[in-house]
Amino acid sequence: MKTLFTTLLLVLSLSLSAQTIISGKVTNNKGIPIEGANVYLEGTYDGTTTDKEGMFSFTTTETGSQTLIVSYISYEKFTMIGDVSFMQNIQVKLREDVNSLDTVVLSAGTFEAGDNSKVNALKPLDVVTTASALGDFVGALQTLPGTTTVAEDGRLFVRGGEAEETQIFIDGIRVFTPYAPTTNNTPTRGRYSPFLFDGITFSTGGYSAEYGQALSSVLLLNTIDEPDQEKTDIGIMTVGGSLGNTQKWDKSSLSINASYINLAPYNTLFPDRNDWEKPYEGLAGEAVFRQKFENGLFKLYAAFDTSNFELIQEDINYEDGVHFKLKNSNFYTNTSYQGMLSDRWSVFGGMSYTYADENIGVMDSDIRDQEHSAHFKVKFKNRISNRLKLYFGTEYFTTNFNEDYASDFIAKTDYGYNNNIFASYAEADIIFSKAFAIKPGLRVENTSLFNEFTISPRVSLAYKTSPNSQVSLAYGNFYQNPQSNVLKFTQAIESQETSHYILNYQLNSEGRIFRAEAYYKDYKNLIKYDEEFTTFNTNFSNDGFGYAKGIDLFWRDNKSIKNTDYWISYSLLDSKRNFRNYPTEAQPNFANTHNVSVVGKYWIEDWKSQVGFSYAFGSGRTYTNPNMEGFLNQKTKGYNNLSLNWAYLLSPQKILYFSVNNVTGFKNVNGYQYANTPDVNGHFASRALKPAADQFFFIGFFWTISEDNTSNQLDNL
Repeated sequence: MKTLFTTLLLVLSLSLSAQTIISGKVTNNKGIPIEGANVYLEGTYDGTTTDKEGMFSFTTTETGSQTLIVSYISYEKFTMIGDVSFMQNIQVKLREDVNSLDTVVLSAGTFEAGDNSKVNALKPLDVVTTASALGDFVGALQTLPGTTTVAEDGRLFVRGGEAEETQIFIDGIRVFTPYAPTTNNTPTRGRYSPFLFDGITFSTGGYSAEYGQALSSVLLLNTIDEPDQEKTDIGIMTVGGSLGNTQKWDKSSLSINASYINLAPYNTLFPDRNDWEKPYEGLAGEAVFRQKFENGLFKLYAAFDTSNFELIQEDINYEDGVHFKLKNSNFYTNTSYQGMLSDRWSVFGGMSYTYADENIGVMDSDIRDQEHSAHFKVKFKNRISNRLKLYFGTEYFTTNFNEDYASDFIAKTDYGYNNNIFASYAEADIIFSKAFAIKPGLRVENTSLFNEFTISPRVSLAYKTSPNSQVSLAYGNFYQNPQSNVLKFTQAIESQETSHYILNYQLNSEGRIFRAEAYYKDYKNLIKYDEEFTTFNTNFSNDGFGYAKGIDLFWRDNKSIKNTDYWISYSLLDSKRNFRNYPTEAQPNFANTHNVSVVGKYWIEDWKSQVGFSYAFGSGRTYTNPNMEGFLNQKTKGYNNLSLNWAYLLSPQKILYFSVNNVTGFKNVNGYQYANTPDVNGHFASRALKPAADQFFFIGFFWTISEDNTSNQLDNL
């Protein structure tokens, strides 16, 4: 018995002597104790939780090198590898998890619309439910601050920049001809249907080093990664019809849309100021194919459209008016692959090709423009940690442009250019804490046409001032080649340049968002020439310059009033330029000082209807009155537009839709045209440049046939 007792004591003492005590204290980076943190040895059942003082202590029979884990919600996991005999009185400081939803977001100069965005100013359906947009994503974006009202054009004019200074990308790949052709005083529309996009990023300045060849802004459109179900969409409208279908398989899907527009019936009922010989007629189609792989996603996007029209427009210098006709064909294809190479590395590769063929007849002149353009791109992302991510890539642009010109007085001539641009970039997301982050970047470009090498440093940072607010700063240099109307005549020039400085404040609470942004843009090397219209004999230079500065305000609220969503935008712009054939520095005629937009939407449950309105105001724009001294010496009256829409659900999948643009019939004036020569009294006669139509009416019936028998096209209206 004594022997047995002695043996038990020996075993017990050996067991106790084999146990090791692991102890320490857990705090955050400010030294505040964390209670309830999990502390354990990986791969074992040995562990505990911290007390109110952040202290922990437990015993283990494990020996040698082990892995100690400390974890707590909203903090990064702490890992320590070493011999357990040294794991005593450990001081552990947990770092905040920067992947949490309340982490600071780099947002200076950027509006995002996407269900996955942390901070949404717009949602995807807002693009096509805005009354004044008439189903065009560009029209919806014109209700955001930073944009300027140029009603007769229809393209995006951002912060004192021309429309050509904004570039559009689909799935990260450049779109070279994003707008449909049109005639004078008739706004254009974006070529591409918003129905296939689920995310939009609109950068009004200070954008990533990934994007170049844009002096003012970039618009990024992302196609849907995976449709939720198979369906067919049918649309019958006062201006034409549309048909769409989506097929879905195990790991792939295909979406196709087609539309036909013919304004002849509408113009018969509602004549406008143009004398149409052939009203606008257009056919468009687009498709997206998606294929999922184990570690990636492949997309193939293609779009084609063709349009033609012929008319006679009033002109003060021609008694019988100006005869104008146009026939256009455009094809765009875009393919991309995005996937994971490892748990830290991801890759994106893609290319696009554009073919544009435009035949224009102006009185006795015939012009044919043909453009072949392509964009090739590859980029990588290395997620070194939650706090450091590296991005780098390279891309290649090529453009072949040719123009044939002939008239009754000039023999047929042709001119054009070939241009290749090679670019590389690198940037990083450095997240110091949930409250502070910085993104430095650098972009380099080489243009073969005039053998130019440019370097563009860019940086943005953000600091979280409270759980719901933050301030951001951004700076960047941006370069862009001159447009085709210059390059087709000369290549003895350089890229145009601008620098952006942006200060942003953003407050984002549940259902409400407020943004205030101040900016300054310094333009250099702008193109100047010595004639009203560019020709072979024009003298070109990079002696132009200018600036743009202002304040943008945005408020959105879908919480305060039941079933109501509204937003208000205001922009103050001060801009002057000396470029083109300007004799002096002046406020350009595409930049107005004040712009205001108010958009509201209300759901009426008893009527099964969504009603909405959109009001836009733009202060007067400059024009030159030759009867007075000076250049761009007068301004038009202010622009006003109140639009209404109503979507009524006949049944869960059938919608009747009405909209009226400029419902009050404001008599807007876009500018004035003056006679080329004065009368006998030395006075130049003039006429007001008015919109082709003061109002536009739209009625449509939209029917969806889907697997769930409840989906409809309300999100598309």
